[in-house]
Amino acid sequence: MNETIKKDTSGVGLVEKQFFTFAGPPHEMKLDSGARLGPITIAYETYGRLNAEKTNAVLVCHALSGDAHAAGYHREDDPRPGWWDFMIGPGRGIDTNRYFVICSNILGSCMGSTGPCTYRPDGSKPYGLSFPFVTIGDMVKAQKALMDHLGIQKLVSVIGGSIGGMQVLEWCIQFPEMTASAIPIATTTRHSALSIAFNETARQSIMADPNWNSGDYYGGAKPDAGLAVARMIGHITYLSDESLRQKFGRRLQNREDFSFQFDADFQVENYLRYQGKKFVDRFDANSFLYITKAADYFDLNRKYGDGSLVRAFAFAKARFLVISFTSDWLYPTFQSRDITQALKKNGLDVSFCEIKADCGHDAFLLPLNRQSDLIKGFLNGVFTETQT
Repeated sequence: MNETIKKDTSGVGLVEKQFFTFAGPPHEMKLDSGARLGPITIAYETYGRLNAEKTNAVLVCHALSGDAHAAGYHREDDPRPGWWDFMIGPGRGIDTNRYFVICSNILGSCMGSTGPCTYRPDGSKPYGLSFPFVTIGDMVKAQKALMDHLGIQKLVSVIGGSIGGMQVLEWCIQFPEMTASAIPIATTTRHSALSIAFNETARQSIMADPNWNSGDYYGGAKPDAGLAVARMIGHITYLSDESLRQKFGRRLQNREDFSFQFDADFQVENYLRYQGKKFVDRFDANSFLYITKAADYFDLNRKYGDGSLVRAFAFAKARFLVISFTSDWLYPTFQSRDITQALKKNGLDVSFCEIKADCGHDAFLLPLNRQSDLIKGFLNGVFTETQT
């Protein structure tokens, strides 16, 4: 018997992934590493309508394993909508009755944009490890090329959480004249040693998988075991001790006593194994390596401020709403406060809110009314100012 899929019909409905290709030879894009890359394809989706003046655009930036599919459904039988569907739509936090919303897949990913699993320009084989290293700044430059293609000269706002928040901050520094406002959520200006350590452990789990084959596994067995462990490691950092305690505690999985085997005795073990297995079905191991390395390289103090975060934001012009969560130990609130303080020292209009939530770093991906209301109110204020 087929189960009827119940959908929220108040959202953006059916949407379509689109593609934009640029930087073809001899106009390859110069990367922060000094390498050149092209042609480059960017996958993206849009929601709402761009007004005649092209002044109502909002760019949404996704996190590590996200994609361009932020809202709506691709097919009538889709089991679930885009990753921020509760936030994007008519009357929602990012109101598509008012805004033209764009979400693009980041450079280096595996969800339609050019990355290590993309075939080389000569069509011989996927890039693999011959793909050049990319940075958060490179991802933003590719997004800027997409905005130029769409004819958008100024954005009402750039919004994103986690690695998406890093892109938001980079936008404000690289293209200050284009960003009327910015909403960095649960993010940081540079990774701590702890964050780098978790990422490196995850990367090593992939590279230790014999199927990884120095990144040349396309067409053969994939490093699924290593990627699954990498996802398990990462997933732990997205949660909190309290959320794990509430959801699992020490409850056993379908048994009354220990197995005295290396089975998933505990519910939390079973949950992590499930998350790892689900991830390998949709993500590329090399993309995971490249994106986590880009996040580790991200350092606004070093790149723009010569060690000073205040100097790094010296050319920013946007109005800011900075959001953090009480239980986020991956990018704790003090890092958001550092961002807020540096922005205020540059005389910028900054609002800051720490939202009480027990669910850890991933709180920004959950339907919290407080977050939606904050974003909706902030955007409405910015839009009213920019349209007059």
